[in-house]
Amino acid sequence: MSLQITIDLNEADLQFFIEAARRAQAKAGDLTPKQITDAAGKLLVESKNVRVPEFIASRLTKLDAMINMVNDNGWDLSDADKKRVLSALTYFADPDDVIPDNVPVLGFLDDAIMIELCQRELKHEIDAYEEFVAHRAAEAKHRGVDVATLKMQRVDWLEDRRAELQARMTSRRRDSYVPTSFSQALFRVS
Repeated sequence: MSLQITIDLNEADLQFFIEAARRAQAKAGDLTPKQITDAAGKLLVESKNVRVPEFIASRLTKLDAMINMVNDNGWDLSDADKKRVLSALTYFADPDDVIPDNVPVLGFLDDAIMIELCQRELKHEIDAYEEFVAHRAAEAKHRGVDVATLKMQRVDWLEDRRAELQARMTSRRRDSYVPTSFSQALFRVS
């Protein structure tokens, strides 16, 4: 048996979490990027040592992606994007978050809500990073090397992606070509 629960956050609820994030950002003012990602990573380690509901565990994977995108030299975030992600991660580096993590079952609920809010804010960055990671893993497998030894950069992924899109466009054009005297005369390049 499963139970679906929907949590609707109104403006005041969202403001509550925004203020909590701002407090965490203010506290983290002197922390280095490594200290922030290490502290946020500690939350992931702690969550593996206790039983957390699936709806929380599934969100923790996005936290892992945010931490990794900051630390991944191949992804090479711009300074502005890195600051945005680190700013989001400061909440998870704060030991005094809304619900203490040691509260059974619910201790990670506030973290899951905050991850959801961060994921919405950073959706495009997270999606692109996850696509890059998957591409890098596939490329390593194709080459028969360990992914850790593959020195793929974001620019390489973008070039591969561009070539893939170009090939798809060419294939679609070829597949949709219906020869008529008009289309052959007008669009045929010799």
